[in-house]
Amino acid sequence: MKYSKIGVVGVGNVGQGIAEMLSEKGLDVLLLDQNPDRLEASLNAIEISLDKQIERWGITQTEKKLILSRIHKTVTMEEMADCSLVIESISEELEAKKDIFRRLDRICGPEVILASTTSTLSVTELASVCDSPERVIGLHFLVPVSKKIDLVEIIRGIKTSEETFQNTKYFAEKVIEQKGIQVYESPGLVTTRLICTLINEAVTTLTEGVATAEDIDSAMRMGYDFRYGPLEMADRFGIDSVYAALERMFREYGDLKYRPSYLLKKMIRAGQLGVKSGEGFFRYDKDGDRL
Repeated sequence: MKYSKIGVVGVGNVGQGIAEMLSEKGLDVLLLDQNPDRLEASLNAIEISLDKQIERWGITQTEKKLILSRIHKTVTMEEMADCSLVIESISEELEAKKDIFRRLDRICGPEVILASTTSTLSVTELASVCDSPERVIGLHFLVPVSKKIDLVEIIRGIKTSEETFQNTKYFAEKVIEQKGIQVYESPGLVTTRLICTLINEAVTTLTEGVATAEDIDSAMRMGYDFRYGPLEMADRFGIDSVYAALERMFREYGDLKYRPSYLLKKMIRAGQLGVKSGEGFFRYDKDGDRL
């Protein structure tokens, strides 16, 4: 299967990260959001990300222009019809996602793969609203997507066809050059299930006064070669997103290890959501760098 234009629905951190990564790989990207202001803000965020790469001598000004030229904005879902793959990346709201898949199923031809970035919702349930559920699959990228984390979880729903899986695996490994691991549908998959458990335990360790946030993160970064410590990871994922993922897994599995720490709820009430609000366990500037 040939991949040229990829549709991305949703312009949050994940959506804009996917759009940037795909464009860097030489693919045309159609980026969709119904709010023009959010679309513009997303492109500005991508430009800031590329400027940081220029500062680190990662890319040139010419490469930046090429990357941006391959990302096209749209507020109309009908334009997704000529994409070879559409990736949905809105927030983890089941009914909203189902509505998008219902509409995409009508708009896109039967050869178009429809993928969701969900890590906690059911791919099978998303596919249930489609006339062609066999072409629905999950593609869970690790955050931050654009920072060269070369791994993607490929999630099979009950009705996902072998052809859809093989074509998606080819896309992951040959087109965007990421290691694709096969995951059968389960709340939290592999990465979210394990990392959220670690984050929750780190928050509990903090609330018990065992160590400071800085020292907890230093222990994991230096002791286990983590890029970020678990508390900074929570800030970068979004405190509200971590809380929501833990709550869904607690509801699905019924295991106390997934019950979210109460401190997470207090931080959400205080508006301390991490990087996106400028403050979480640590403080950040407008570009998302630690202060």
